[in-house]
Amino acid sequence: MALVVQDDRDLDLVALRALAHPLRVEILDTLSTYGSFTASGLAERLGESSGATSYHLRQLEKHGFVREVEGRGTSRERWWERTPGGLNIGSEDAVKTPAGRSAATMIFRQMRFNQERLLTEFVERSHDELPGEWLENSTISTFNTRLTPSQMKDFIAEFMKLADKYVVANKNQVVPNSRPIMVNFNAFPVLDGDVIPDDKTSQNP
Repeated sequence: MALVVQDDRDLDLVALRALAHPLRVEILDTLSTYGSFTASGLAERLGESSGATSYHLRQLEKHGFVREVEGRGTSRERWWERTPGGLNIGSEDAVKTPAGRSAATMIFRQMRFNQERLLTEFVERSHDELPGEWLENSTISTFNTRLTPSQMKDFIAEFMKLADKYVVANKNQVVPNSRPIMVNFNAFPVLDGDVIPDDKTSQNP
């Protein structure tokens, strides 16, 4: 189980536990979605004190999740950005212990909460706040199918290739009419769904 765009870094237990704090996840999500911020800018956006965001930024920097933006800011006002690359939050080694599973679950839960908030804002406010071209070219889609584990692996790999082409390549572009875009892609087995036995794979239901 992974949360990645590019599978660059498997988080070990130490890194997982360092990230497993609601405000740290929210800071990382904010930097990922909106770009660089100062501690005071993050504090204003997130409704926190600058002391709290400064502290958590230092902890995130210590574990390689964020970094200072080169050539920007002063000794009193530092700018921060998300360290490039994907994060695998559910690697096998990290979640083989109860502590690792607990940390990974907390991170996934907070990230999902943040994503749902942005989706809800889009659903509730987009028709009043966005030009027609953005509404016409947005989508909220759900697909249901039946796959084997190997087919699901292939499907995810093909999607990641598409992400490399459109998402990763354009992440830092600064061109007219561009704005932050969130893409959610989930592929997972439905836990209470039935599994076709091996001796019936060739039979029709």
